[in-house]
Amino acid sequence: MPFSSKFMAVLAAVTFASAAMAQDTITVEDAYARSAGKAAKAGAAFMVIQNSGDAEDRLIGVQSDAAARVELHTHQIDANGVAKMIHVEEGFVIPAGESHILKRGGDHVMFMGLAAPFEQGETVPVTLIFEKAGEVVIEVPVDLERHDTGGHGSHSN
Repeated sequence: MPFSSKFMAVLAAVTFASAAMAQDTITVEDAYARSAGKAAKAGAAFMVIQNSGDAEDRLIGVQSDAAARVELHTHQIDANGVAKMIHVEEGFVIPAGESHILKRGGDHVMFMGLAAPFEQGETVPVTLIFEKAGEVVIEVPVDLERHDTGGHGSHSN
């Protein structure tokens, strides 16, 4: 086997092992996406990210073809008590052995310039990018009827 073929085989094995490691340490639960209606140009996704690893990790980015721009956002209250959404460039720490909740009114994934309206029952492809675990690809169900503020399975209809 020529050197380049051996190198590619090793690279593929390492890449697969890294992806498997990410799937072993980082899991996503209770994910859902929503927008304010069919004419909305923006939407958001919420979820619980669990880190079962021995070291903290950091969600540093997010990608999706569902919108022109996808960013990690949070809400911040200004001096006048007005909540503003801000881009969190440094991302969110996911502590070792713990979870981080992305919820309405808090940290979340923001979709700006939606490619198409979010439709009830559809899914939105999202790639979460972690500092250590790398990329974790998920399909986030669209739930326009959910009224909770995030957390484990707290639905209200």
